[in-house]
Amino acid sequence: MIITSPSFAEGDPIPRKFTCEGGDINPELQIQNVPPEAGSLALVVHDPDAPIEGGFVHWVVWNIDPGTVLIKEESVPPGAMEGKNGAGRIGYMGPCPPPGNFHHYEFRLYAVAGPIDIPEGSSVNDLMESMEGRVVGKALLTGLYSKGDGSGGM
Repeated sequence: MIITSPSFAEGDPIPRKFTCEGGDINPELQIQNVPPEAGSLALVVHDPDAPIEGGFVHWVVWNIDPGTVLIKEESVPPGAMEGKNGAGRIGYMGPCPPPGNFHHYEFRLYAVAGPIDIPEGSSVNDLMESMEGRVVGKALLTGLYSKGDGSGGM
């Protein structure tokens, strides 16, 4: 399984428009090679460099149709559900590290056998627990961001 974005390549800076300094909207994501046994997809956007235990979760989305090949900019796939980010709000929260620091932002995609039966607004921990033993594929896209440097990236 593969996840990519036309907005940034693996290991490259995430454009400012997708961060707290820009539009704070999710980037377009492209999905390929989903395993045929997948019944749904889940996406977690995570900053492992955040100075809190376990990092910071920027977006949690699940029950994405496994036939989805594109998550459009500034949108949630039809029929998908969103959970709470690290700020306790539902929805996408763009990269926003302390000034002068660059952080890694991991777009983790999971293929799951069957649907994910948790209510909208659930936490990333609820999602991970509900997927336990049912993940049939994984993909990762990592972007970088440094706040306040004027370049929109590192």
